[in-house]
Amino acid sequence: MISHDILIVGGGLTGLRAAVGLCDRFNVGLVSKVYPTRSHSIAAQGGINAPLTNNPDSRDDSWEKHTFDTVKGSDYLADQDA
Repeated sequence: MISHDILIVGGGLTGLRAAVGLCDRFNVGLVSKVYPTRSHSIAAQGGINAPLTNNPDSRDDSWEKHTFDTVKGSDYLADQDA
């Protein structure tokens, strides 16, 4: 059986930062349901997003395409009825 002094759950920025801060003094284990490069911290684009139908360079943009991009970006785990 594998044992650790500390087990961190979550491979986002907070979990990784905690692991880095503790690994010099403790045997640290980290578990995540996704690879750290796919965590919400890394995958999040942040900011306010909206279709830019008023921009002449984005004439083909629409709320439908924006919604699809948002759902696809969440690996189809986002609440699609929201």
